[in-house]
Amino acid sequence: MKTVHRYLLAAGFVVLSGIVSLLASPSLPADLVTNWGATGEPNGTMPMLLALWLFPALTAGLLVVFAVIPRIDPLRENISEFRSYYDWFVVIFTLYMFVIHAGIVAFNLGYEFNFTYLILVAVAGLFYYSGVVLTHAEQNWFVGIRTPWTLSSEEVWARTHALGGRLFKLTAVLTLVGLLFGDYALYFLLVPALLTAGVTVVYSYYLYERIEGGSDTTSGSNL
Repeated sequence: MKTVHRYLLAAGFVVLSGIVSLLASPSLPADLVTNWGATGEPNGTMPMLLALWLFPALTAGLLVVFAVIPRIDPLRENISEFRSYYDWFVVIFTLYMFVIHAGIVAFNLGYEFNFTYLILVAVAGLFYYSGVVLTHAEQNWFVGIRTPWTLSSEEVWARTHALGGRLFKLTAVLTLVGLLFGDYALYFLLVPALLTAGVTVVYSYYLYERIEGGSDTTSGSNL
C-alpha cells in the first residue's frame, strides 16, 4: 500500500466521524457529556455542535500536519527510511480519534458503558504502535524521542529509541492489565507513561555523556 492510499484510509476515518455527527445530531441533547473522571463518572459537558465537530475538525487539521512533516523536516530523507511505519501511525491515530468521537456520541445517545475503559483500550493500542514506530524511527526533528542528546548523536538516538519502543509497548500492556483493577485502572497508564518519559530522557543524557565523554577522553590521551 502506497503513502497516498494510507492517507486516504486515514481521511476515511475523518469522513466517518463527520457522518456519525450528521446522523446522530437529531437525536442528541443540546449539551453532550464530553468529560469523565477516573472512575468513569461524567463530570463535564459541551454544547452539541461544538462537541460533534471538534474531533472531526481537529483530526482533519492534524492529518494535514502529519502529511506536511515529512516534506519540511531537514532530515526528511531519514523519515523516508521508516515512512511506512510513520504512515500507519497516522492511520492508527485517526482511527483512535474516530473511536473516541464515536464513543462520545454513543454515550450521549444513551448507550451505557465505562467511557474511561474505552479511552484506556484505545490509548493502549496507540501506545503499542508508537512503540513499534520508535524502534524503526531514524534521526529526525519531528518524530520520536527528541532530546538534545538524541539529536546530537545517531548512536544515542538508536539506543534510546530501542529502549523507548520497549517501554511504550510495556506501558500499553500495563494499561490493559489495569482494566482489572477498577477505579485504579487509570494509574496503570499514567504512572508507566510518566516513568517512560522520564527514563528515556535521563537515559539519552547518560548515553551521550558516556559515549561523547569517552570520545573526548580518548582524543585527549592521543594529544
